Order: sequence, then structure tokens, then C-alpha cells
Amino acid sequence: MLQRFIVLLALVSSVSWALPVVRREVPQEHSHEQFLTSVNKNLQLDNPDQIVDSVFALLGNAAATQGLGKIADPTCLQLAIADRAFTNAKAAGDVQGQVDALIYRALERNTGKVGLASDPCTSITAVNPEIAAIQQHQDPASANAAQVNKAIVLELARQIAAVGGDPLDALKSGTFAPGDVNDPTAKGNTCDDLGDPIGCIITKNLLVEDATAEEIQAAVGGAAATTTAANPEATATGTCAAPTTVTVTVAPAATAAPAATAAPAASGNLQSFTGALGGAAAPSVNPGGRGFQVDGSDDFLNVGAALGRSCDIQHNKCANIANSAAGRSAGVTVGQCDEQNNTCRAAIA
Repeated sequence: MLQRFIVLLALVSSVSWALPVVRREVPQEHSHEQFLTSVNKNLQLDNPDQIVDSVFALLGNAAATQGLGKIADPTCLQLAIADRAFTNAKAAGDVQGQVDALIYRALERNTGKVGLASDPCTSITAVNPEIAAIQQHQDPASANAAQVNKAIVLELARQIAAVGGDPLDALKSGTFAPGDVNDPTAKGNTCDDLGDPIGCIITKNLLVEDATAEEIQAAVGGAAATTTAANPEATATGTCAAPTTVTVTVAPAATAAPAATAAPAASGNLQSFTGALGGAAAPSVNPGGRGFQVDGSDDFLNVGAALGRSCDIQHNKCANIANSAAGRSAGVTVGQCDEQNNTCRAAIA
């Protein structure tokens, strides 16, 4: 691990010396190191694009080209890495890995100067709608940064909650206090410590949170924290959220996953699956937003993606029930939740 970082440091340094001197913030690509480490682990599980390392995507485009692999557009490297890491973590049943990939996607990229926003990715579409819903943080001294970054964090919280993570972890994606765009030293308010496994922005208390816990709670529909991840075997990378207590309504008896029904959608709800193992029903899917909304918040262009998200939210709730004392006493198992999820997704066709 140390050797890998030494090589990366040498690459980044060689690129930095080749670039013209500009008024920019000091490097900050390692400020959230725990998420780079987690994403790298999951990225390398299956890396067909031969991307070198997650750190390159947080550099400016000129430096990012050194780690592109088969990705053609350095502006989209961050999205491509997050998308692949999320896919691999999901296949492995690693909920925290999915959360870390979402947070990584929301991290600020280095730009050419203090106050300069980074460009959005337009040449690549994420495979995972969870990743597609997230944009990177912008330089805190850039135009409307406070509003932009707050919206990013609230959306990130919704996506984290949907995969079974703690939505308050979205706050860890925050960036620094705004730097002075007229500072002749261009030092800014940043840090970049390769030897801090958590991330110097957190350990040095430099992170500025973009939203309050109450705003996070409102964004995810009243659940400011979740129970244990759906896969009890998954291990978190970096920091771990403390377990929380949740009140659960459990059905009187657990049986095999209920079959899907094809009943006409009521009140505009396009989700026809009526199974509710452990009392957790699939949330409604209604026309709205960009096309279709899940439970009145997450919105999608494609109805199939919206219905799939509805099934996945139900699966995460069901798995949380299965991992609770009440769920275990009622005989609800994660395996039954998996079967129900398969049935719910089969009903989409």
C-alpha cells in the first residue's frame, strides 16, 4: 500500500511540475482518504477499463489523464470510477462499499484556481442510477457554492438511505471553508495528507458541513439514520456509523416471498408489486419530477429504473427487519428478502 502511494505521489508531482503556475488552492485530493481507499478496493475487484487509481479523478484534467486507463474523458473519470466501484460492491453485497462509492462521487475535484468550479461529466452515463443522481462538490468559493453543495449533499443522503446506509454519512463529503480568490499565495483552506487513513479534512476538523441533521432527516423522509446494513457479513472501510434503534412492524408470521400481482395501479401508483414481507411494502412510483418519482423524492427518466429503485428500497427495509430482534423472532430472513426482491423485479417486465 505504501509503495502504491509513493508511486502515485511521484506521478502527481511530475505532472504538477509540468503545469504552469496558477492561482489555485493547494492540493486536496487525499483529504478524504478513507473513501479513496474503499473505492480503490472495490474498483480493483473488476476493472475492465484498467483505471490506475481513484486519486487521479480528483485531480485537474491535465493530471487526471495519467490515470485514465481506457476512459477517454478525464472530466468523467470520477463518475466512471464511482460507477464501477458501486457495481462491484453491490455484486459483493457490500453496502458500505456502495455508500463509499456514492460519497466518492460527490467529492470536490481540484481545479485550476481558487473559486473555479469543475465541469460536469456529459460524455458518460452511469450504469447505476444511484451514481447518476450525484454530482461532485464545487469549490466553496465558486458561484452559489453553498446552495449547489447543499443540494448535492441532500441528494447524496437520499441515495445512501436507499442502499441501506446511514444518510448522515453524506455530510462527510463536504469540502473546506471558502478560500480567498485574491490570495496571492493561493493557499486556500485545504489539506492533503497522504499518511492520514481517515482523511485530514475530518481528523483536523476542517470539513464544513453543507446541511444540518434535520435537513438530512427531511430529505430522506424522516429517517436520519438506518439500522445495520442489509448484508451482515459486509465490513465497513474507514469509519463506521454507530448502530441505531428503529421501530419495526413485523407481520405475524414469515412465509415465502409473496408473489407479484398485476392489479391496476391505484391513485397513480405504477408499482404493482404488493408483497410486504415483514410489513415493508415497496414504495410508490408516480409520474413526476424528471419523469417518475419513487416515494415522492427520488426521480428518474425511465419508469423501469424507478420501479427497480422501489424494489431495492423495499429490499433494504426488509433486510433491516430480518437483522432486527423482532424480525428474527418472527422468522424473517435476508434470504426471503432476496427472493421477494427477485419477484418484485420480475414484476417490472
